[in-house]
Amino acid sequence: MNSSDWIPFAEGEYWVEQAVLFTPENSAVLMEETTIVISLDHNGKKHMKGSGRMENILMVDLLEDGEDIHLLLDFGGEFKYCMHRPTFFAGKVFSPDVKSVVQFVPSIPWRKLTENEFKKMFSAFEFNLNGPLQNY
Repeated sequence: MNSSDWIPFAEGEYWVEQAVLFTPENSAVLMEETTIVISLDHNGKKHMKGSGRMENILMVDLLEDGEDIHLLLDFGGEFKYCMHRPTFFAGKVFSPDVKSVVQFVPSIPWRKLTENEFKKMFSAFEFNLNGPLQNY
């Protein structure tokens, strides 16, 4: 599938109101100051990459649940998506309370969620108690 077929946004940078990394077991951590960038290659094909800030040690904690980490993205309004198994790039800072930039790119097309699907998923999450959100 061509990425231009499933990326609904035009070229540009978009702020994410809420980004949550989570495992299939519903362990979760919030990502802060998250944005995505949509760019076009020389053929006009869309590409997406994103970044946000978080304590890398919290991602390590998520990986203890298993290899799969997914990303829930809320751009506000009806624009809510689930990105399964994106590829992450992060620094190697594992000190508590130290935040760094984590970059991500989709590995497969993301899935648009309804408001009800988003709320159901979000309400099932168990947030890491060391993260910015303890319970919602």
